[in-house]
Amino acid sequence: MHVPFDHERSNAPLLKGGLAAPNLQEFVLDRAPWPIVVIDTHGRLRYANEATAAMLGWPREQLETMSIFDIAPHRRPDMWADSVHMLKQRGPLTLSSDWQTSKGELLSLELHACFMPIADMDHILVFARDVSAQQRALEQAFRLAHIDELTGLPNRKMLQDRIDKEALLAIQENRRIGLLAVEIKEIRHINESLGYALGDQLLMTLTRRMSSCLRGSSVLAHFGEGEFALLLAQDSDVDDDVALQVGRQIRDVLTTPLRLEHQNIQLTCDIGIAIFPQDAREPGHVLRQAQVAMRLATAQGINQISFYTPEANARASAQQAREAALHHALERGELFLLYQPQIDLKTGQIVGVEALLRWRSPVLGDVPPDAFIPIAECTGLILPINNWVLKSACEAAARWRQMGLPAIQMAINLSPRQLRQPDLASTIQTILMQSGLPPQQLSIEVTEGMLMDNLEQVSKTLADIRSIGIDISLDGFGTGCSNLSSLRNLPINVIKVDRSLVPDVTAAARDVSITRAIINMAHSMQTKVMAVGVESEGELALLQANRCDLMQGNFFSKPLPEEELLPLLRDGKHLPSEALGHQARQRTLLLVDDEDNIVSALKRLLRRDGYNIVTANSGAQGLQRLAEHQVDVIVSDQRMPGMTGVEFLRQTKELYPQTIRLVLSGYTELQSITDAINEGAIYKFLTKPWDDERVRAHIKEAFEQKEMADENRRLDREVQQANLELADVNRRLKALLATQSERILKEEASLEIARDALENIPCPVVGIDQEGMVSFMNSDADLLFDGAAVLLGMHIDDVSCPPLTRLWQTQDGCHHDIEVHGRAYRAVCRAMKGDAHSRGALMVLMPIADC
Repeated sequence: MHVPFDHERSNAPLLKGGLAAPNLQEFVLDRAPWPIVVIDTHGRLRYANEATAAMLGWPREQLETMSIFDIAPHRRPDMWADSVHMLKQRGPLTLSSDWQTSKGELLSLELHACFMPIADMDHILVFARDVSAQQRALEQAFRLAHIDELTGLPNRKMLQDRIDKEALLAIQENRRIGLLAVEIKEIRHINESLGYALGDQLLMTLTRRMSSCLRGSSVLAHFGEGEFALLLAQDSDVDDDVALQVGRQIRDVLTTPLRLEHQNIQLTCDIGIAIFPQDAREPGHVLRQAQVAMRLATAQGINQISFYTPEANARASAQQAREAALHHALERGELFLLYQPQIDLKTGQIVGVEALLRWRSPVLGDVPPDAFIPIAECTGLILPINNWVLKSACEAAARWRQMGLPAIQMAINLSPRQLRQPDLASTIQTILMQSGLPPQQLSIEVTEGMLMDNLEQVSKTLADIRSIGIDISLDGFGTGCSNLSSLRNLPINVIKVDRSLVPDVTAAARDVSITRAIINMAHSMQTKVMAVGVESEGELALLQANRCDLMQGNFFSKPLPEEELLPLLRDGKHLPSEALGHQARQRTLLLVDDEDNIVSALKRLLRRDGYNIVTANSGAQGLQRLAEHQVDVIVSDQRMPGMTGVEFLRQTKELYPQTIRLVLSGYTELQSITDAINEGAIYKFLTKPWDDERVRAHIKEAFEQKEMADENRRLDREVQQANLELADVNRRLKALLATQSERILKEEASLEIARDALENIPCPVVGIDQEGMVSFMNSDADLLFDGAAVLLGMHIDDVSCPPLTRLWQTQDGCHHDIEVHGRAYRAVCRAMKGDAHSRGALMVLMPIADC
């Protein structure tokens, strides 16, 4: 660019610094809205307009004594001549630069520079534009897109970009990089229970701890809540040993107890490791592989570290496929219900069914509940699914009721997420009203783990559900860590003993003792017990012997679709009488001895007494006979191969405590027998050879003891059942009284408001009960009858006012013009109805204004 200079114009002013310019040209440059500077070949500012001075904060006079190196410190004086030459050769350029203000702040500028000779001297003309705001906006946008706001760590997107770059370098340099996926599950619970402020503080502490484990160019990223990732990128190769060492360091720093705001916090973590390129062909896959390994670590237990394996990837892929299909399973009608009967062990009748959710996918086939319900819980799909289960099950039970089938209870499982919904009770009540199912025919099942999470809120929710009249069952009891003192205060009707605690005749004595203890504890809390997963006659016999109330399992029926369940209900299928022990039967005696001649002799001796005699030649065979027969009295030899008589009877006491047990032996091993007698395992010890009559007398006495104990147990069961029913009636009565009290309070408040309203109506109002007695007069009516409050309690026919008597007799609800005590009124008398019965009438007398 060449600006000609007119040497002939003597009146032309000079620009500061000696450059002459026309007045108009100087005026325009000085007042241009964008900064303009002229710089010579030595970097000196020969001209700066007012916009430049305003932008940089220097006076123009001072600026024109400075150099470009003063306002652009990054510029090198020895390189300036090269810059001028480049502009001269290439022409105008647009570039970015940072200039410094008088306050030392750096401004991001966009510069348009060109070579310009002025008065035969080389100069650079620069037009500047401040783009600092745009630059800050871009930086903020980049930060929001790539940086976790809380921790300041890279987020998933930025980490993936870094993985791509490091993976490319690793391939070029023939080395490996590692990626650790880390999850701390307690973060979400801490946020919800202790507050997000403490949770954020905890995250910052954990970030500092994990950052101390970084090495080389490794990168720590945060994906949200308790999910982190650590990229191991360093000059040397990252193999399994290196990654495992870092993983252990991470685990150690995360699981070290810490204290925040007087709270002791102990965390757990799951860590998955993937190595590139051995575990992933593409850089974009390595993060997913590490997360697959992390889920494998979660499945293995607490604080585990797992490496990626193809098998784990296959499982993760299958889970992703299930999750994708589950999103549409409900709307496509792929979910359905099966119903498993629940049996009363006293009557043998079906008293309820449990609704069990199933999924049949056209692509995946039949998906087991333990494979899709956890997915539904994690994704939040469990809420619409469980609402569908509630609605469908209640409609089915109401439909069976309308068909005239026996009224049985429908049991439905709640999910943990559903139990946390504040409006759960009202939702269930709405579904009951819509389906027409009485609340007493619905049972809600919860697990121990659900009760222990936010116990106060759960207790309130269960109390609200129970007040509707719905029973509540505690499912899977015995598999968790329930606080029994808290459990006593929860509105639980039935405790369901987990399948793992339903013993068979071959079970160890301690297992039977645990089950018996649970049943006794539940009965002491006035709660029924249901055994789940009963599959054999031996299991049923033991449950009955220990006074279990209800059962559910394949021994009676597997879960059935509705069309297969209905015939069972219609036909009244039940447990056979012999399974319940209700049939009349003989006194049953079990003889156990390894010597056949002894057994034969005893059978001949005792057959005359009319006993049903069962025999066995060993302790093991004796246990089998006990499973096959309902035995009252046992007579066992002491010395037998495999299992002594005392050992056999000790185990029998645990499995069948109601039996009466005797030892008949020629060997007097005094200590073991004495111990067994003291423990209650042996009722009496008889010696060989025996006296026939004494043996017969002892066995007869044993049967009498057994029958007396059976009668006592029967009476005890009846008393306990009566207590259970009474406790249930008391609970329902308390709920009813609370509801009625609340309704009475509301009605009293409404009555008070209505009375005040009637009292303040500006015209006479008279209330008459269904018998015709005057029961209410407002103040205007009192004035109309000259304060004759004595009218209250009189029959309307006895009041000396014929117009009112006629109104009472008509009660047509129409307006009539009448005259009372010389004044004209437009009166109406309307009958008051309540519960389809008359509650009397209300008269209103509206004065007619004089014309």
